[in-house]
Amino acid sequence: MTAPRDEDGEGPLSFDEPSDAERWARRRDPDLEPADPRTRGADPAPPPRPKASYSWLFGVFVVILLAYISLNTLRNTGAVSRGIEPGKRLPPFAAPLAAGPLDGDANIAAGRDQGQRGTRAACSVRGPEILNSCALTRGAPTVLAFVATPEKRCAAQLDVIERVRSRFGGVRFAAIAARTDRGKLRKLIRTRGWTFPVGYDRDGAVFASYGIVDCPTITFAYPGGVAMRTTVKPLSEARLSAVVTRLVAAAERR
Repeated sequence: MTAPRDEDGEGPLSFDEPSDAERWARRRDPDLEPADPRTRGADPAPPPRPKASYSWLFGVFVVILLAYISLNTLRNTGAVSRGIEPGKRLPPFAAPLAAGPLDGDANIAAGRDQGQRGTRAACSVRGPEILNSCALTRGAPTVLAFVATPEKRCAAQLDVIERVRSRFGGVRFAAIAARTDRGKLRKLIRTRGWTFPVGYDRDGAVFASYGIVDCPTITFAYPGGVAMRTTVKPLSEARLSAVVTRLVAAAERR
């Protein structure tokens, strides 16, 4: 697919991606037919072996091994669900605005020629129809919400952000939406009156780079794009206002 361009031909060139067919063919695992033991000429199954006296010990080992695997899985899941940790720099991205005409996957490249992440560094991909994380966080505290609309609690969180944002003129608010139909998302933006920018993460690349698994997740960042904290549950107006107030105070001290 040819990348969308603006009128002077300098559009977000790094939105160039393989076609849907090429992407699917690249990612798809081949269908494997399980071997059928009932084929003709197969040797008869050997008689069952007598149980060894140490079988109980093997069972204990299996239980311990499964418990260890489960514990590590939970630990890893918990680490991912926290999003960007405090003090870490926000990964760069440039995503089409959900309500705009620009079509393409988000660019998450940290530099040039990074394949499907982007052929240009995401920070350099700018335009009126693009939500750019570097431009968003430059010179101002930022509140960035990750949602999967039209899930009710996710859309409700953006309603809360819309009501709170007017109290903090020096803070930039934005959202990234994934795992949703773009047409429905556009309708929600209109009907609910969200006036902050909402980016569309079509293939979930931004969600993956930020480690997002819960909805809503909100990252609060200092000017320059360093995370102060990340929340992974819905916030009331009072709670959101309190966190943003602390963000502003901490940013001023920095």
